[in-house]
Amino acid sequence: MSAISRNIGIDNLLSFDRLPFLKDGVQVHYEGSIDKRGGNADWDWWLYQDERGEWVLFDVDGPGCIYNFVQHRYPVSPEPTFRFYFDGESEPRFEITPKEFGRKPPLVEPLAAIFVGDDNPPQGRGPIWVVRSFVPMPFARSCRVTSTVKLQGNDRSLGEGGWGHIMYHNYTCAEGVETFTGREDYKPLVDMWNRVGEDPKPTAGNVEVRTAATVEPGAAVALLDLRGAGSVAAIHLEVKNFQRRHLHTLQLRMIWDDESAPAVLAPLGAFFGNELGHRPVRYLSHGLSPEGRFYCYWPMPFWRSARIEIVNDGEEAVEIAARVVHKPVEAMRYPAGRCGYFRTTPYYPSTPVVPGQDTTIGTARGQGHVVGGLVTGLPHVQRYVSCEGDVRVYLDGLATPQVESDGSESWACYGWGFVSPGSQNPVSGYDGSGPPHYSFSMTRLCPGDWYPFRTELRFGIEAGEQNNWPMRHSGLVFYYGTVEPGMGLSDEVDIGNADSELAHEVTAEGVLEAGWFEARDESGTTGEWLKDYVRCVSGASEFSVNVSPGNQGVRLRRRSNQERGRQRARVYVDGQLVGERSWYVADHNPYRRWLEDEFEIPPSYSAGKTRIRVRLEFVSSGDAPGWSEAHYWAYSHAPAWHDLPEGLRTGPRPANGEVP
Repeated sequence: MSAISRNIGIDNLLSFDRLPFLKDGVQVHYEGSIDKRGGNADWDWWLYQDERGEWVLFDVDGPGCIYNFVQHRYPVSPEPTFRFYFDGESEPRFEITPKEFGRKPPLVEPLAAIFVGDDNPPQGRGPIWVVRSFVPMPFARSCRVTSTVKLQGNDRSLGEGGWGHIMYHNYTCAEGVETFTGREDYKPLVDMWNRVGEDPKPTAGNVEVRTAATVEPGAAVALLDLRGAGSVAAIHLEVKNFQRRHLHTLQLRMIWDDESAPAVLAPLGAFFGNELGHRPVRYLSHGLSPEGRFYCYWPMPFWRSARIEIVNDGEEAVEIAARVVHKPVEAMRYPAGRCGYFRTTPYYPSTPVVPGQDTTIGTARGQGHVVGGLVTGLPHVQRYVSCEGDVRVYLDGLATPQVESDGSESWACYGWGFVSPGSQNPVSGYDGSGPPHYSFSMTRLCPGDWYPFRTELRFGIEAGEQNNWPMRHSGLVFYYGTVEPGMGLSDEVDIGNADSELAHEVTAEGVLEAGWFEARDESGTTGEWLKDYVRCVSGASEFSVNVSPGNQGVRLRRRSNQERGRQRARVYVDGQLVGERSWYVADHNPYRRWLEDEFEIPPSYSAGKTRIRVRLEFVSSGDAPGWSEAHYWAYSHAPAWHDLPEGLRTGPRPANGEVP
């Protein structure tokens, strides 16, 4: 029998107690069936057809890990076979059909499943079948996923194959990444997911603080008030004579290290994933037990003090009983400066959407990583709401969203629409609604597939098909973070600007075309119009950029014309090939052509340098005739504090590596 392989994805999912550690060298991405025009035709999920006649759904170069696979189809559609190719192999290492999800190892319950939607949704098309997997599949060099059926169309009478997405990480370096074999030991992860409602972290060294109190209207009661270093491990809360209104009138407030603003200030319903109260929900991290007790297992480190309060914004006194579990300083394993505080974005109250605009559920500045979110939709004018609106997540100021779902229910990994009663799995779900489609409240955890950001986060959702649905949204985002950014802008190159090209020693070989170009980008429903000078080269493009001498790697950002797909370039830094990956984008958009994408230069190529020479050699691998470029930005990771641009200095200088 073959030896059991290590799997970085399993390690991340099992290490729930390590969630506060800041996530360096990793980015999150989404590949899926997004309407390229910005509308609601979210069913064409394929990049290109390969030489075997298979339809390629996913094609990534460099080390990474698939964390989430979802595909929707009507049962009358032809059943596809999904094939997974790793590290340039010509034969698939793993393949699976939809009916095997939840049954074929390692895609077994509860890590993978089939979900059958409403038997009679408003469109009358019958039930939608959804297969989903949270089985992590890492790869050291590359990965392709194909379908034997062209996944196109959402009309069951035509028999098309459906739509879906893949959520994944890519890693700056391949160190420690072993490619998926299917022989990995998934049992500890399966066992952990089967114990929802129990603390998924080690419990040794835990200390309990119990509180029983009456919270008067307008008052607050402390559930925990500590000085010194430690970590909150669990919160258990019971509200006597609980009423649904308490989900909104009672709030949790958390303050770490005497910060001036609460790190958490959220209604109980939103914080515990049950904002509407239609049905109890239970996830790995938080929820409502069958006995009616709220629980929370997010690890929450602090270095000087911690205060957790329950606040009564209602008009009546409320009796509560709480048990807060923490680890004192001797059991604390979170180094200051390497970990973030547990935070939520300020609760976004139920607010009518603005026609034509995404609703911003949460924003944050600094560095950190998203570990979950909650979004609620309620009717405003009409009797029911639409869950067709895409969730869009923008990280570090990119105009192109790194995460974009083909509908809110797809972000939560459920089918076309939400059915009632609600449904859930250990890391995502919804609490149902009243009569069908009157409302929804969905939760998605990211306990391994976190969304890392280095400077800023913006999390939003579309209302209906094209922000045209009269409804209300509310919600919040769970994340770990610090107020200090993790990278700073070092330099930028404006292609076509004579002064910029001269200063950065720009050269281009094999220019196919160059000139001013105006188009929309992929931000929001309609996209933003932008006019810029763009060049396409069939040979190589070179330029020099300044970087911080204290850099721990450099991120290159590019604006380009993505009319043609499968653009690829070899990247050289000071004459040395970056061997971890090529700069490769398999997708394209002929309608909203501006793309902003990024390439990570590992620190071994840039450390200690103040200026680097970058060479991008075009490699023909698809329809693209050349490498497109309009603008480049160079960001230095973790530069010295004094090297940061003034606008990025968001707080006092850290002392002795402590988190400010």
